[in-house]
Amino acid sequence: MKLLKPLALLVTILTISINAQSTRPDKLYSSNGFGLSIPVGKTSDYFSPKFSTTLGLNIGLGNGGLFLYPKLSLHAYQFNQIFADQGYTYKVQKGRSTTYLLNVALGYRKIVNKWAFYGFAGGGGGVILTPQAAVNPTTLEVTMNNKSNSMGIAEGGAGIEYNLGAINIFSEISYQHGFSNVQNEKFNSVPISIGIKPNLSKLFKKK
Repeated sequence: MKLLKPLALLVTILTISINAQSTRPDKLYSSNGFGLSIPVGKTSDYFSPKFSTTLGLNIGLGNGGLFLYPKLSLHAYQFNQIFADQGYTYKVQKGRSTTYLLNVALGYRKIVNKWAFYGFAGGGGGVILTPQAAVNPTTLEVTMNNKSNSMGIAEGGAGIEYNLGAINIFSEISYQHGFSNVQNEKFNSVPISIGIKPNLSKLFKKK
């Protein structure tokens, strides 16, 4: 429910942006990436990278290079618990942790022939799910649950694109900093992804 307000705001901005522009060729892209999110600092003590994905939009603002960049990070990590959670005796090893983090950034893109270079910075938030294990010694059963770690984030990064007509191929690296703790330490990671950005602008061209 906490994501509904920013998503509604994004839809409003998207509608205004599209209706206000008629000449910009890069006014709307979807962004679909995959790769790894590499934990850094103390975060690497309990997280290891696994295959991850991202979903986003590039919404052109005005007629220059500015764009709005909402991005949902669906990153996955191997989780090696250092401290057992309150109410739990056992520590999870080689578990799976997943992030659901929405970042809304302002970016700038510079197009040079078929190449484009861009940078962005912004903030947002969401949750990081970490597994918990409860053991019943009588029935010899293990019950697995997920703990929701609420997280505000700041993220900045840069990328490069190559235009293939209706789509761009891109590669992107960023730095993601969390303002809350996981395993008593701040969350920090370096997402690295490659993927495609289909150009959706033509869907909104006036006939």
